[in-house]
Amino acid sequence: MPRYRMTIEYDGSPFSGWQRQAGQASVQAAIEDAVSRLGQSEPTLFGAGRTDAGVHGLGQVAHIDLEKTWLPEKLMAAINAQLRPDPVSVFDIHEVDDSFHARFSALARHYEYRIRDSRTPPALDRHRVWWVPYRLDEAAMHAAAQELTGHHDFTTFRSSQCQSKSPVKTLDRLDVCRDGRDVIVRASARSFLHNQVRSLVGTLKLAGEGKWSAADIREALQAADRSACGPVAPPQGLYLVRVDYSDDG
Repeated sequence: MPRYRMTIEYDGSPFSGWQRQAGQASVQAAIEDAVSRLGQSEPTLFGAGRTDAGVHGLGQVAHIDLEKTWLPEKLMAAINAQLRPDPVSVFDIHEVDDSFHARFSALARHYEYRIRDSRTPPALDRHRVWWVPYRLDEAAMHAAAQELTGHHDFTTFRSSQCQSKSPVKTLDRLDVCRDGRDVIVRASARSFLHNQVRSLVGTLKLAGEGKWSAADIREALQAADRSACGPVAPPQGLYLVRVDYSDDG
């Protein structure tokens, strides 16, 4: 059976998340259902990461095994035609070796979180940013973020529902900058714990408000205690931007 790797973007607003769930709309189910209408029986899509309800994808990667061989561009057009009107689009497909696995072959995952810190609420972006109605200090947030990079026990920033075997992860990058009206938080690692990025962002917001110092952030990390975490940022500002693999060149 030929295996196809696809890169996907989606607006997570109407979905319960990436993963198929009984009785709820999900990104995985939308694509699997689209593929099934092309004559594939019981298609199973494997994603690089399970984004939560309301979280968006700019470069989610998934793979699927099909019963017949397709020209990639025809397969992409056919899937996208079946996906309408769902806010999901496949913008790249190519055939890969069966040793490729969207989740287990990934070398790095890159997330971005967008905060709109303005007195006026967003209109067009209201489901795509976290609106904070006052100015944040992005420089203080970036300085505090550097306390969190590296190899650590991230229990403080881990959901109680996280199924990862270990809370120890290596956070390769956590940067904060301003881009126009938005404060942007960018995080990169081989893998993340459940709710880790949103937990980090919510805690960094306290530094942006002047309520916490970089030392407070460091103490929260070292506590290895979920109760030491700041408020968890809402899902709508989070984007899975890119997933890296060894054959990407």
